[in-house]
Amino acid sequence: MEKRSAVKLSMFVLAVCGAVAAVSALRPDPEPVLDRALRARTIDTLAAKLNEHYVFPAKAGQMAASLQQRQLEGKYDGIDNGYRLARQLTADLHGVAKDLHMKVGYHPMMALPHDDRPAPASRAQWEQHTNFFERLMQRRAAAREVKYVGRLGDKVGYVKITSFPDAYLMPDKYAETMDELADTAGLIMDLRGNRGGDPLAVVLLISYFVDGRTRLNDIWERDTGLSVQHYTEEKLDGRRYGGGKPVMILVDSGTGSAGEDFAYTMQALKRATVIGEPTWGGAHPTGMYPLGGHFYASIPNQRSISPITGTNWEGTGVKPDVETTRDRTLAVARDLMRRRLLDSTTLITSLQH
Repeated sequence: MEKRSAVKLSMFVLAVCGAVAAVSALRPDPEPVLDRALRARTIDTLAAKLNEHYVFPAKAGQMAASLQQRQLEGKYDGIDNGYRLARQLTADLHGVAKDLHMKVGYHPMMALPHDDRPAPASRAQWEQHTNFFERLMQRRAAAREVKYVGRLGDKVGYVKITSFPDAYLMPDKYAETMDELADTAGLIMDLRGNRGGDPLAVVLLISYFVDGRTRLNDIWERDTGLSVQHYTEEKLDGRRYGGGKPVMILVDSGTGSAGEDFAYTMQALKRATVIGEPTWGGAHPTGMYPLGGHFYASIPNQRSISPITGTNWEGTGVKPDVETTRDRTLAVARDLMRRRLLDSTTLITSLQH
């Protein structure tokens, strides 16, 4: 018994040491002085990254040319603060391409790696490159994005989801959530204020709401020139909700990115009724690219394309089936759900007689 406890303690100490070492490795260099040379280097690197990765090559060229022209004209010469330069560059990019996912950021306490390392492609790859302690912490943080799971009365389930963390973090939490909701007669999914996240987590969760393999959004990638078709998962860890029971999705202007993906795709499949306000309007998945000197850029490098609508929600947002104000959304959904379930019960009763 004592030996077993000692082994567990040793494993824990090793995990903590590994996490500390990982944090130490990310410790940034001293904050650089934002002089003319660093501004020029940042802008030139940003222009190059846009030309290499932005989802629309022609628009990338226009943005890069605009930034470099403004640089030549001295428009950035008076900016000696990293945050101000990042905000100005973001505004200038939006002046050419109104892509809400595009952003230049600055963080004096963070230095991103100087290579474009991709995110893990699978759960196995993620586990291979992270230690036990990191995996535990990441899973716990991701699980908290499913904010609330419960019931509105005996028959109606309710779940509040605030983002879609990386798919390899979510199988256990989605399974636990759907197991708890599986025996409800209808479900209200609250995505108001959902910040977005991983499109593959959207695929995983939608898989619980269909009865068979279903094609969802295709994603075209600029870096490869290839379009990948995404299908629902056939094997799930939790109980499938199925394709028949009513589902209502609550959205507002703060529902963005992957949150919009979930609502748009469920709506296109005619699998859910979307209720609330038009959403944010960002449909292009992004990559994070270091620019040096504590600057980084979020650059849309992919494009979602629905095989049903032939397009996506970029710039328009998801249009609700039932439009109402944010503070009325849940009440409207509950009333509509009550009437749907009542109509369903009445129909079943009449068929039985």
